[in-house]
Amino acid sequence: MVEEESRLRELAARVRTADVVDAVGRFHRHRCHLTDLKSPTPDRLLFGPAVTVSYLPSCQKSLPTDRYNFTELFREAISDGGQGRVLVLASNGYPDASLGGKVKLSPLAVHGLAGILTDARLRDFAELAEYEFAAYCSGEAVHWGGDAVTPYEANRPAVVSGVVVRPGDYVFADAAGAAIIPGAEVLEILEEAVQVVKDEARFVEMSHGEGEGGSGGGPKE
Repeated sequence: MVEEESRLRELAARVRTADVVDAVGRFHRHRCHLTDLKSPTPDRLLFGPAVTVSYLPSCQKSLPTDRYNFTELFREAISDGGQGRVLVLASNGYPDASLGGKVKLSPLAVHGLAGILTDARLRDFAELAEYEFAAYCSGEAVHWGGDAVTPYEANRPAVVSGVVVRPGDYVFADAAGAAIIPGAEVLEILEEAVQVVKDEARFVEMSHGEGEGGSGGGPKE
C-alpha cells in the first residue's frame, strides 16, 4: 500500500489538471473537472483520496448545531484516518458561503490531511497559507457562513460544482483547476495522464519539424 501511494504521488507530480482531465476523458464521458478555483497557495498540488462533508441550508430546528456541526462531521469523515486525505466540502448551492477558516480548519493540519477542496468560500487566506496542507475553493470570504449553511452528512457521495465526488475518489488540484479521479482507476488514469503529456510533446515536436523541414505544415492548435 505504501509503495502504491508512493507510485501515485510520483505520477501525480509529473502531470497537470488538464492532463488528468484528458486522461479521464479517454475512459469516461462524464464531467470530472472544476474550474475558477482560488487558493491561498496556488503553487501547491493537492492530491489524495477524498472524504466528504455535505452542507444544507441552516435551520436550528431541523439541524441543531449540537449534532450538526463541523467538529462532529469532520470526526465522522476521518473515522478511518485522515493522513493524506482530501476533505471535500459540498455547499449544495451556496458558493458564496464561507465553510471555514484558520480556526475551523486547523484540525486538517493536526490529522495530516493533504488539504481541502470546496465549491464554496474559505476565510483567512493568509493564515491558511501557513498550514502545510493545500486549499482550493471558490474564493476568499470575510463573513462567517454558519448563518447560511450547516454541515449535514459525512462520507456520502457529494456533488461539487456539478461533479460527483465519492469517498475514496482521488482529488487532483493545481492552479489551473481540479479533477476528480475514480478511486478504483486512479493508477491507470494517472499513467494515462503521463501518456497524454508524452503524446502532446511528441505532437509539438513533429509539428515544429514540419514547419522547419518543408512539408508545409506549421504548428497545429
